[in-house]
Amino acid sequence: MEAEAEGDVSLREFTEADAEALFEWASDPRVVRFQRRDAYAHVDEARRYIIDHVLPHPWYRAICVAGADRPVGSISVKPTECRASVGYRVAHAHWGRGVATRAVSAAAAEVFAEWPWLARLEAIADVENPASQRVLEKAGFTREGVLRRYVVLKGRPRDMVVFSLVRGDREEKPAEEANGP
Repeated sequence: MEAEAEGDVSLREFTEADAEALFEWASDPRVVRFQRRDAYAHVDEARRYIIDHVLPHPWYRAICVAGADRPVGSISVKPTECRASVGYRVAHAHWGRGVATRAVSAAAAEVFAEWPWLARLEAIADVENPASQRVLEKAGFTREGVLRRYVVLKGRPRDMVVFSLVRGDREEKPAEEANGP
């Protein structure tokens, strides 16, 4: 199922044919700095990731810009009980352009619409990744606090900031506050 475009960003399901595009950003150490995986060394790693992880995932989408079908990032939402967690990554060439913020907003709208049981969408961002924290705040998420030594990234325990968007939050906030500046 394809999501409606939001601004110049749209979300769609991945296909195996997206391996080269995925490899382009997943092989960039800047993009994977705050992720568990190291940068890919070969396109076959991206292809295997799509086959083994992306395609069977309950909700994993390619982020596309300006009507182009070639992905410039990815976003996933993993459901658990009454909540779900969102994760995303965007090619370095698209940083600072609002792509991630619009993708997170679109994904949140889509999963809240698709999953009526969903009460809470949450995300974590490394304390040393203020850009990702801004993405979540601009997408209407509320900062809840710091989870100390919450995940191990590349062999090192990391502190993470937890954010949430609760069903109804967007309706309760004034438009400028919910959408960011």
